[in-house]
Amino acid sequence: MSEPRTSEDCEQGAFIPVSLIESDAALRRQQVRLQSTIVLLLLAGLLMALPFVLSLGAVVFQPPMTALVLSIVLSPLADRLTHIGVPNMLASIVAILVMVAVIGISLLLILQPAFVMVDSVPAMARVVAHRFAEVRENLAWVNEVDRQISRVTGSFSNASPRPVTLAEPTVIERLAIATPSVVLQAMVTILMTFFMIASRMRMRRRLLRERANYSSSVRMARVMRDVQDRVASYILTVAQINLALGLIVFIGASWWGLAAPIMWGGLAFALNFLPYMGPLTMFFLLGLVGLGTANTVVLGLVPALAFLALHAIEANLVTPSILGARFTLNPVSILISFSFFTWVWGVLGALLSMPILLTLSSLIDHLGRPNLFGFLFGEPLFQPGRLSDPARNDHHAPSAHSDPAHSDEAFSPE
Repeated sequence: MSEPRTSEDCEQGAFIPVSLIESDAALRRQQVRLQSTIVLLLLAGLLMALPFVLSLGAVVFQPPMTALVLSIVLSPLADRLTHIGVPNMLASIVAILVMVAVIGISLLLILQPAFVMVDSVPAMARVVAHRFAEVRENLAWVNEVDRQISRVTGSFSNASPRPVTLAEPTVIERLAIATPSVVLQAMVTILMTFFMIASRMRMRRRLLRERANYSSSVRMARVMRDVQDRVASYILTVAQINLALGLIVFIGASWWGLAAPIMWGGLAFALNFLPYMGPLTMFFLLGLVGLGTANTVVLGLVPALAFLALHAIEANLVTPSILGARFTLNPVSILISFSFFTWVWGVLGALLSMPILLTLSSLIDHLGRPNLFGFLFGEPLFQPGRLSDPARNDHHAPSAHSDPAHSDEAFSPE
């Protein structure tokens, strides 16, 4: 009885043993696993070095990353202006001016009332200290119990250590040192954003036309379109939700009689861009100001508790129903991204954490999600992405004779 043979071998009249075919397939699987293991080791090394590289090179990496996110958000506005006949360069300048105007007006609405409230800060601080002193007096028995336990366990020592005070720069000195660097980075970021917006069509065509085949160009177009749609739609939608939240806080602060209600509305709008930490900061600010201005502790906590209830409704009902499943991300991944970029880049990293996470999520959906747990049990490391299968997007695919750089699948033409 003869051994099975492949169709190609049958044409040549040669027989190939089954054992040889099986050994060749096993060798290929081993090569794939070896390559996947090397990729995992390289990724692990990159992840270990990435925090230190980003932290030490913050001056280098922050401007281009911020400019990239801003260009993604402002590119739709520039595209609409070019569609109505505005030159590309002028459309890019208008988009940058709109961004600067929005940021300037927001800072003006928040900072101007804050400067007015500076004179009343010492009085509010004394009232808050008095409130905490009252609470501490009511809990004096806890300190007495702790003191008795310390005496029994012998924690007290006759020799009291001498306190050591380290000289630190004052707030004015810190501002004087940090201001030139902040201004320089802001100028570099604005210039990078402008050039990225102005050259967006040229970069898109270059990325699409330099692919090896047409299917790669279509896939690249889908990736670029989905990244821009996700990031821009998310930021603009969240901005609208935060604006509505700020208006409600402004109305509530005016009705309750808080000083500078427009400042509280602006703070609610700005801080709500920071996941979890922003609303928590707003809650503590309202609590401190409420305790410093109200006659009782209960009345002082009413604004903070009201904002907490409002945020719970917004975060659990309004935002999920508007954003839908498209922008649903794992809360653990949100916290990891927020804490990581806050650690390496501070406040700017906290603001960029969600756009970066959305970009990575979109890329993983197209390029394939690593199957880490299955890889340990012999499965392939990478599986096809949910959005990368052309059969699932046939109604979006352009014709065989169209150019991906000019098709609706990628972006609108210039």
